[in-house]
Amino acid sequence: MVTESDRRVADSLPKSWVDAAPVRFRPFLRLARYDRPVGFWLLTIPCWTGLLLARLGSGVPPQWSDLGLAVLFAIGAIAMRGAGCTYNDIVDRDLDRRVARTADRPLAAGTLSVRSAWLFLLAQCLIGFVVLMQLPPLAIWIALGSLALVAAYPFMKRITWWPQAWLGLTFNWGVLVGYATIAGQIDAAVLALFASSVFWTIGYDTIYACQDMEDDALVGVKSTARALQSNLHLWLWVFYALTALGAALAGVLAGAPAWFALAILPFTFHLFDQIRKVDPDDGPACLAVFKSNRTTGLLLAASFLFCSFI
Repeated sequence: MVTESDRRVADSLPKSWVDAAPVRFRPFLRLARYDRPVGFWLLTIPCWTGLLLARLGSGVPPQWSDLGLAVLFAIGAIAMRGAGCTYNDIVDRDLDRRVARTADRPLAAGTLSVRSAWLFLLAQCLIGFVVLMQLPPLAIWIALGSLALVAAYPFMKRITWWPQAWLGLTFNWGVLVGYATIAGQIDAAVLALFASSVFWTIGYDTIYACQDMEDDALVGVKSTARALQSNLHLWLWVFYALTALGAALAGVLAGAPAWFALAILPFTFHLFDQIRKVDPDDGPACLAVFKSNRTTGLLLAASFLFCSFI
């Protein structure tokens, strides 16, 4: 039920299709972050890189059926990212009211009832379940293992300075699911890619969290941005160096050609180029750098795709 007029959220796109949707639906769309689509990309891309790494290791180039799987993963990621955001906002609604960037979120602002949010959460989970049932048994069981990570995530910022690490585990679980769908197993190559992806997320979400450092300090929310702020750029170098090394190792372990390191140079450059653009005191700049990680992830996926045809 809508209790007030619709409110735009601070870090949403300046203009999106959500703003043209019927007013009664907008709070649901904003709750699921349809006005902030980069999160859908960042949840989908790990599924794609896992799938493409498996193809690279199999010696069989991507098949047309993989395109169908990629679409399924995208649908599942959209549904489950929306469900995760809905759950997160249900848990965090009182905190969100006290942070400038999140105060206009539907539950914090009162434009949507908690009961409506729970029903919307259930509907999104049902879509995710339908997608999940299209996958092989091993991939299904691996995917179900992410539920505990999703359930615990909103509480991490209350108990640890490293909630970004927990988000990394959660957001990149699709690497394992995508890989298992094709390879039918979990091995060293995909574990290297998973570790790489976790460090990538710690890096980009630390940049994202720079927007909220002052408000987070006032309300007692912990983050790597606050914990590492005195040496922020140095730590970003560490996170992104481990990201690049893990991606290279994954390719080698999967049997990529020796020049694979050259194929991921655009990905690696894009990673490190982010660091010079980060100013912890400039929230809009940090948001722009964070959003650029869609390109980062697509560059890695493209490198796997290219090498699997060679």
